[in-house]
Amino acid sequence: MLKQAFVGLLAAASFSGHVNADEYKFTIGAFYASSDSTMLVKSAKDTNSYYLLDFEDDLLLTEEQFLPFFEFTYSFNDRHNIYLDWKSLHRNADTPQLGFDIEIPEFGDNDDNFLIDGEAKISTTLNIDILRLGYGYDIWEGDNYTVGASIGLHTMFVETVFEGNIGLCESRSDPNALCDTATFTPRIVDNALTAPLPDVGVYGSYEFYPGWVFNAHAQYFAIKYDNVKGSLVDIRAGVQAIICENWHLSLAYNYYDVDVDIEQSRSILDTEFRTFDYNINYSFTGPMFAVSYSF
Repeated sequence: MLKQAFVGLLAAASFSGHVNADEYKFTIGAFYASSDSTMLVKSAKDTNSYYLLDFEDDLLLTEEQFLPFFEFTYSFNDRHNIYLDWKSLHRNADTPQLGFDIEIPEFGDNDDNFLIDGEAKISTTLNIDILRLGYGYDIWEGDNYTVGASIGLHTMFVETVFEGNIGLCESRSDPNALCDTATFTPRIVDNALTAPLPDVGVYGSYEFYPGWVFNAHAQYFAIKYDNVKGSLVDIRAGVQAIICENWHLSLAYNYYDVDVDIEQSRSILDTEFRTFDYNINYSFTGPMFAVSYSF
């Protein structure tokens, strides 16, 4: 059953150099995201074949847009740091018609099978939220520089919604047989959540001019376990400047990519049948702007 969607975590914030006292830092900003999301569905005409449904190309979800993010950093005991950040990608679109019927096996909160009428109007929602939590330790530090390492967790929350002329399929023993429509439902929802998974990283900062700090970090994680495969890459470099007391302005260039593949199958009479594949690629390469307040 597709009840997992994968997910992400560890935090990376801007480091402002050597910290002697406890410090709390809140950051709010925006980044430019480019997304590519696909789902493997069954063809309603040929039940033995599958079709890769593209959320951006087929369902007309926005591929590129500015999105918000939030970060919190707590620095304590001279060298220790705790990070928390959140990124959100919420999109929806209306498709006049898909042009072909599709069947989605074992979809939704009750793992039902659905047949979507491709000749009717389809409304699609794909909401992705990534929460990251981590810990960093300043290994080397001086009057104007800091270098450290971090470990953490990331989790992804995915909500997928289809609205339109959708048939709820009756239970059947043959997964390759086209489902018989029992009733029609205007809306189906699938909520996916992955368990927190670890990632590791390095970071550094250098104050090259009073009040001006260069920051950089890199984080990585990859896993392949049973029918789930995924990876996280986060690389950022930028400059932070003091606007006034306790306030900072940051400009950075960021490469961020989360890729998740989930293969779903079920066993009937000791035979495994492939029923569902889900892929989400959440990535952006571009500028980030942020304002921070610390105390």
